[in-house]
Amino acid sequence: MNDLVVFLERVTAAATIEDVWRELTAVMDANGFDRILYGFTRFRTAHSFGDPEDLLILTNHPRAYTDRFIGERLYADAPMVRWAAANSGARSWRWVKQNWDNLTPNEQHVAEFNRQMGVTAGIAVSFPATSPRAKGGLALTARADIDQDQADAIWDRHGRILLQMANVAHLKLTTLPYTGLRRPLTDRQREALEWVGDGKTTQDIATIMGLTPATVEKHLRLAREALDVDTTAQAVLKASFQNQIFVVAP
Repeated sequence: MNDLVVFLERVTAAATIEDVWRELTAVMDANGFDRILYGFTRFRTAHSFGDPEDLLILTNHPRAYTDRFIGERLYADAPMVRWAAANSGARSWRWVKQNWDNLTPNEQHVAEFNRQMGVTAGIAVSFPATSPRAKGGLALTARADIDQDQADAIWDRHGRILLQMANVAHLKLTTLPYTGLRRPLTDRQREALEWVGDGKTTQDIATIMGLTPATVEKHLRLAREALDVDTTAQAVLKASFQNQIFVVAP
């Protein structure tokens, strides 16, 4: 119980994604899951998880694995990702073996790739969706010396607490500014978008920021380019999703 309280205190007080990730990986490693992969999107469609550039993906898997599983988008055909996309809660990876005949050839290919990379035993966690387009999940890979029977036994003993720890970490991660963005917004771009979000006109923003309307338009254009969107309204929405605007600096 003390470990749970310490974890909750540290995660709820965390100021960065890195802080949360450090606590989450440590507690899962202490329980036998030494490699984990977290993914979250607010841009899910009926047939995809959205543009990979818009995904928040965190992992401590080695590059030999992530270069293919993430870089080549094998996750799109991963059997447990399919399960997670349609469900909430936790599931043993035994599900893959039990449903092998119902998997597509692509899903079987990804399952075989995982086996070759030593990603063979674990637990899938799927977080409750907060909107039709938002979804998050966590793949917990057991240590190399732990088979699926042992991983399931660990989850039977500690899964209830670990699941709640994962849920709290997930909720915290969705409130923190994204790090490692290819093109983060500048302070001026953030401020201009925030004023747009408040309903101000370009002239209003120019007066408030002490700039010319043309300079405000330049900041908004650069913000749209950085966020890879077509309109300023889309830029406000996407920047808000990424917690780049209307946030308190740590």
